[in-house]
Amino acid sequence: MDLKLTGKTALITGASRGIGLAIARALSAEGVRVIGAARTISAELKEITPHTFAVDLSESAAAARLVEFALAETGGIDVLVNNVGAPDTRTEGFLAIDDDGWAKVFDTNLFIAVRTTRAALPGIIERRGSVINIGSTNGRLPLPVVIDYSAAKAALLSFGKSLAEEFGPAGVRVNTVSAGPVMTDAWTGDGGIADELAKQAGLSRAELLSQVPTMLGLSTGAPTTVDEIATVVTLLASRRVDNINGSEFIIDGGLLKAV
Repeated sequence: MDLKLTGKTALITGASRGIGLAIARALSAEGVRVIGAARTISAELKEITPHTFAVDLSESAAAARLVEFALAETGGIDVLVNNVGAPDTRTEGFLAIDDDGWAKVFDTNLFIAVRTTRAALPGIIERRGSVINIGSTNGRLPLPVVIDYSAAKAALLSFGKSLAEEFGPAGVRVNTVSAGPVMTDAWTGDGGIADELAKQAGLSRAELLSQVPTMLGLSTGAPTTVDEIATVVTLLASRRVDNINGSEFIIDGGLLKAV
């Protein structure tokens, strides 16, 4: 199937590894010119695209610099993928999170997307393009260990739906892809989610990871892969689904049980 993406340009944040890298690879394979942004540009990302920009998007002016670079490199943006995001696992509980902790998590998981979208949207409107936010099932699943992350991802979902309502008439589509547990560094790396939960449960990291599907009630028996997320993002980026707007696509192995 021709997804009508050849010659389009996509800006992806957090593109050096994990979900972002998989999205960059999938879009590039469809003929998309990829602009990859990350704090550190990985060798894997450089193999996919020459258009890379090392940037810390937690700096308030960084999103504008990134978009300026993208426009100078390629002349326009058709697709923005807001992929930057990460949880802080809070095994010590809500009362241990101060204002700075809340602010950091909301900046990483909401306000970076807000600033990047604000900078890129005028050009996306010109091209009748799309914005795709990478959310999380935690936005619908209130878990105390990620209380601030869950709240931020719920806000990101609301943000996307509001944008879809405002800019849909201008031909811009805004959708969210919300993933369940994905075995990226956020889970499996040193000090990651698995380590924190394993410490709490008195298990090794390997033991905890082997129990994730059962522990979380995944009906498929397996966590989500980065390639599954990239496949859905690629479809949403295409012009084959112009009437999908303001929607959330959940890829969670059956984690969420609500109707």
